[in-house]
Amino acid sequence: MTATFSAHPELARKMWRTLEPYHGIVYFTPHAASEYEKLGIHGRDGYFASRAAALGAASAELVISTFYNFHPSLVHHAIPAVWKTSSPEAILGARLRAADAALRDCIGDGVASDEMGAAAELAERAARRAAVIGRPLFAAHASLPWPTEPHLVLWHAITLLREFRGDGHIAALVASGLDGCEALVTHGSVEDNGVSEEVLQRSRAWPDGEWQAAKDRLTARGLYEAGGLSPAGVELRATIEETTDRAAIDPWNALRDEEAERLRSLVRPWSRAIVASGTFGLR
Repeated sequence: MTATFSAHPELARKMWRTLEPYHGIVYFTPHAASEYEKLGIHGRDGYFASRAAALGAASAELVISTFYNFHPSLVHHAIPAVWKTSSPEAILGARLRAADAALRDCIGDGVASDEMGAAAELAERAARRAAVIGRPLFAAHASLPWPTEPHLVLWHAITLLREFRGDGHIAALVASGLDGCEALVTHGSVEDNGVSEEVLQRSRAWPDGEWQAAKDRLTARGLYEAGGLSPAGVELRATIEETTDRAAIDPWNALRDEEAERLRSLVRPWSRAIVASGTFGLR
């Protein structure tokens, strides 16, 4: 039986911030585009195909629902066409190969270190604890076979933990009454969130008219005003983030406080190396 400890919700946010680059590299590495192109999948279609493939040959509507904040036309461009070009199984294999190559590029000898083995064991223990009920993207990825090499075990575990958190975040957004575009507008209006409103609009392909319409709806609810979020909007956004943290804490109850901190300390230099590599375009 897995031991249960009592983690604080703040830990969920700390873990996500530290671990996210280790997972997120697969969305930016040139290795991913190369692997997907071998399957006949090009451009941004590779993102939707690779992240949705765990769901099987999912409909565009299912992907729009579970990804939540992308403009539907962006999803429809990829889905279901990619399933006619290749299979979910082949795409998942390409994704894992891309993650493997990208991590080896950024971490080098670290992929075979004792520290990597220790980090993989801790992250896997946390990921295996999480329950699938009410977590569609997490459940889909949790059904995939685990890799064998420690650096990929760690990547897969962080992927599961990331999708677990994401599913809970979407539930918080739905409960708050924010649709996908409104969620982006409010997120982009939060100070020091690390990403601008312009980047969020462009990367999710929302046209100016629909973006402004979302602002108008938020204004009508008293959540937005000239220059950004109103006090009520700031409060709502804070509530969403707090709810997300609470919903994301359960996996971390598998680790003692010192084990969770050990995992953060192990992954931190690898995440920093990934960011410093320029793969995310941040260097």
